[in-house]
Amino acid sequence: MLGLALAAVRDLRERRGPASASELVEFETDVLAGFVLARASAGLADATVRADVGHLEQARAWFDRPLWEMEPVDADAYFGRVLRDAASGTRLARAQALTTYFAFLELRHKVEIHALTGRVVQCPIDEMNRPRGRKDARLRIPPSEAEVAQLFADWAGELATCRKFAPAARNYAAARLMAEVGLRINEARSLDLTDVKWDLGRFGKLHVRHGKGSRGSGPRERMVPLVNHAGRTLRWFIEDVWGQFDADHTRPGAPLFPSERRNGDGSCRRVGDDALRQGLATAAASHLPAWADTLTPHVLRHFCASQLYLSGVDLISIQELLGHSWVATTMRYVHVHRTRIEDAWVAGQQRAAQRLEGLI
Repeated sequence: MLGLALAAVRDLRERRGPASASELVEFETDVLAGFVLARASAGLADATVRADVGHLEQARAWFDRPLWEMEPVDADAYFGRVLRDAASGTRLARAQALTTYFAFLELRHKVEIHALTGRVVQCPIDEMNRPRGRKDARLRIPPSEAEVAQLFADWAGELATCRKFAPAARNYAAARLMAEVGLRINEARSLDLTDVKWDLGRFGKLHVRHGKGSRGSGPRERMVPLVNHAGRTLRWFIEDVWGQFDADHTRPGAPLFPSERRNGDGSCRRVGDDALRQGLATAAASHLPAWADTLTPHVLRHFCASQLYLSGVDLISIQELLGHSWVATTMRYVHVHRTRIEDAWVAGQQRAAQRLEGLI
């Protein structure tokens, strides 16, 4: 028989070579930079990466040591005491950011961290202390069709006498587009002039290149048909307003909704979301005061979904228009108009009446 010799196995937790404090600070900075680059290379949106880094920085500020030293007992104290009364969405997002970061540490730097510190990386979030629940969701009940029609009618009448016609008309057109085809505000402001495809489909389409991805997966493109007279809104804006920004329509990447500000080369900048939000808020305060504090671009998106549902458009088509990954998300947009419970109650009353007829 061949003899098998057992090799000496050294405990991974044994310290190999201590690093200086300055070396650890530099290493921690490099690791976080590598994490940002890795997440960006995976196609995640910049806002998603920034949010994750923000969560990590807040956890690091509380822990006051490199996060790779965090253990389950530390996470117990953090989520059980410090974040106990925080919104469930905050708790879930922070736990997910930590879990993702530790997965990165284990995949990329486990051996290096052990060599520098003698520690074995282990995620402090486990099945015992992982925050439960789901992200808090606000119930958004959109205004009625008559209220939105009044808003845009009065807003349009104001354009003729406003001090700065071009930016006011831009804010009006962007808001109408959000109400007509349910664009998110970032999707609307990110459109280029060439993203309007007049020759596609029955009404023309918008090429939405910066659609929101599911669970931070990065931009998801989609084609949005110009239903609900959205084509008419865009034709008016492009033909009668866009040129007043003195922008070059032949320049690649010329924004559909320009800003009055200029880039370094003299070309028009893209409008910011703050300008569009403020334009809608000001118009709501003037022309729909009952909604002055609650009418946002996202409420207009809910309004679009609700009106399509009331017009008989099926949920799958609304899901495709809005760019939702799951039809369950679309159902939350139209649930205020769904009548399943009322229909069931009416049917139950009819069955009860039929049983009574047989007894009389």
